[in-house]
Amino acid sequence: MSKKLTIGMFGFGVVGQGLYDIIKTKNLNLEIKKFVIKNADKARSLPASLFTTDAEAILADPTINTVVELIDDAEAAYTITVRALKSGKNVVSANKKMIATHLAELAEIQQQYGTSLLYEGAVCGSIPIIRNLEEYYDNELLHAVSGIFNGSSNYILSKVFNEGQAYGDALKKAQELGFAETDPTLDVGGYDPKYKLAIVASHAYGTYIDPELILNLGIDKLGDQDIRFAKEKNLKIKLIPKAQEVNGEHVVLYVLPQFIGSDNMLFNVENENNGVLVKAAFADEQFFYGKGAGGHPTGSAVLSDIAALRYDYKYEYKKHLEASSLVYSNDYELKVYLRYTDDSLVEKLAFTEIIERYYAPDFKYIIGHINLQQLINHRSAIHQDGVFLAGIS
Repeated sequence: MSKKLTIGMFGFGVVGQGLYDIIKTKNLNLEIKKFVIKNADKARSLPASLFTTDAEAILADPTINTVVELIDDAEAAYTITVRALKSGKNVVSANKKMIATHLAELAEIQQQYGTSLLYEGAVCGSIPIIRNLEEYYDNELLHAVSGIFNGSSNYILSKVFNEGQAYGDALKKAQELGFAETDPTLDVGGYDPKYKLAIVASHAYGTYIDPELILNLGIDKLGDQDIRFAKEKNLKIKLIPKAQEVNGEHVVLYVLPQFIGSDNMLFNVENENNGVLVKAAFADEQFFYGKGAGGHPTGSAVLSDIAALRYDYKYEYKKHLEASSLVYSNDYELKVYLRYTDDSLVEKLAFTEIIERYYAPDFKYIIGHINLQQLINHRSAIHQDGVFLAGIS
């Protein structure tokens, strides 16, 4: 029999409202006792007595055994989560930055205090990738995990390539629909998928990796020449994070725009949808597809975690217990396309092989192989205006 959950929820935004919409349609053994919100004056769809701005109304209430954290402040989310876990409350969170940045410590706290932190909703919306990595692939050697982890940037790229919209117009529409924030840097700059990739890599390869060490290049420097280049070759550009094992000893992680063809399963993942590709030694290649943005898709993943807590579910971090856990490395060669204006950048990046080079008055690009560490060493130069770098599959 499932135990009753008495829930305190931090945040009642898009995901919080979506979660509540789903919960009220279900006959579950749970009760939401209190919501902690930031703006007390904002009109709410529920009785005012359920809302407070005082975090202690949840954290200090011994009758609340489950905390659901759905706020956008990573440091505040961290403080709430640590306090709750140490006081014997289980936590469900969707804050990918907080989890990716503090995952090693949070795993240790769970072990020490016998509590559980679940975060399926932090990675790829409605796609249950964390639970599958924990349970289905727990005894698998995974060659690679990659995909489209960010619905906002994918929506923009879909509009650019499928409807011919200008990048700026597509971004504005994504913001109007709530897929992208007023400051879209986390999404289009590749930071959001980087945090998600760090979480995925922990469950796939048993290694805690500081997200700050992972190269993330986004689509914010995408130009008309790059779009034309892709279309002429019947390719699309997708923002793809990737974790890959190398020789059974190392794991490499990076987030890059990628030119992909129609033979790639991610080619037809459009709009706010996400897709995850898992390449395994025994299960071979498998593909997960689903909504990656929006209140109801993410809310469904959060509810799945809440429901699992009724049966005392915990992540076991099984890959971390294996003696053969892989070591993180940036010593890996990538095939890339680089559009540039300053010839000195090409010399600085030190390509190991140049396959193709093109010069025109308004368009210069180079295709070749380069070491991942070189890209990390010169990431500030790559982020300059007039430069766009993408991987080539």
